[in-house]
Amino acid sequence: MKLRARVALIDIEGTVGSIAFVRDVLFPYAQERMDAYVNAHRDEPWMRAILDEAAREAGIDVHDLPAVLAALHTWARNDVKVTALKELQGHIWVEGFESSGIRGHLYDDAVAALHRFHDAGVALYIYSSGSIAAQKLLFAHTVAGDLLALFRGFYDTTIGGKRERASYDRILAQIGVPPGETVFFSDNAAELDAAHEAGIQTVQLARPQDGTVRSTAHAAIESFTGVEIAP
Repeated sequence: MKLRARVALIDIEGTVGSIAFVRDVLFPYAQERMDAYVNAHRDEPWMRAILDEAAREAGIDVHDLPAVLAALHTWARNDVKVTALKELQGHIWVEGFESSGIRGHLYDDAVAALHRFHDAGVALYIYSSGSIAAQKLLFAHTVAGDLLALFRGFYDTTIGGKRERASYDRILAQIGVPPGETVFFSDNAAELDAAHEAGIQTVQLARPQDGTVRSTAHAAIESFTGVEIAP
């Protein structure tokens, strides 16, 4: 597949890395440590901001910590894309990556493609539901080493939901590149639909090992092998 674009906007889970790594390693790590971590930092301003946002999202009293924790655990079990949860998970994962030796899973074909696109002069940006802090943490501690230098920027749900066209309009406005000169890679058809509405080129990663359902509305590939982007 040969594409022409100046910018590649890239999802993480199911696209450059496996869904299983997030589901079976990162999520349980944060779940098991959430209560102790929150209690250890509950009086710090940054934690208070996360808990207050979670309470507002859940519609409960900001002073009812057990109820806030219960809501966070419920969202975590159901992988609900709530910004407060994603920020909290990111903080907990710092310990996992920096102290416990966790390394972020990336597919070999994705690592090769990221280097290939970067070397070709394509500006690489990540857009994931995980917090920006968690994204940077993962790419600084991958199985292929520290890849942070490959990326121009990172976006998370603070800019908007990934299934909303307006989010992609905002990203394009910040990057300053026309939609037709941008390509978005994701495994999720609804996200690709939203990006397409914004005029962005779209490619679905339909990896068999992740059980991705192939969409007929977007170009689909099983890996990044053979994908070339020319600015």
